[in-house]
Amino acid sequence: MSIPKPLVQINQLFLVITVILGVIVSPWILWLPFVVGVIALAFRKNLIMITFQSLLKKPADTYPPEDADQQRFNQWIATICIGIAILTFATGFSILGLIFSIMVVVAAGLALCGFCIGCTIRYRYLMWKHKQQNG
Repeated sequence: MSIPKPLVQINQLFLVITVILGVIVSPWILWLPFVVGVIALAFRKNLIMITFQSLLKKPADTYPPEDADQQRFNQWIATICIGIAILTFATGFSILGLIFSIMVVVAAGLALCGFCIGCTIRYRYLMWKHKQQNG
């Protein structure tokens, strides 16, 4: 299964914008991408992608495809990092919250530029797993 690339990019942009606002304006804003991420992972329905799907000018299958499993993996990483950022901001460890927030912004920003850190991590993991199973 695949996801049209523009929908993946709008989700990445959403992460960049909301996490930057969460750091600059208020850590409470981090709850927005966190809840969207939890819903996407729990129900396999990304509210950002659903919201913006109607803005696609062409049929979804005419856009470059992005692997749905890879996007779920990336969503896991982003959601966990945002959750840790929320927790650390709430407990007074603002530097740690800032670090986890920056990790999300850098990863999503690089993905918008064409380099997917999550893809690299998952590829390396799958290769390691394959090597373990096949000696």
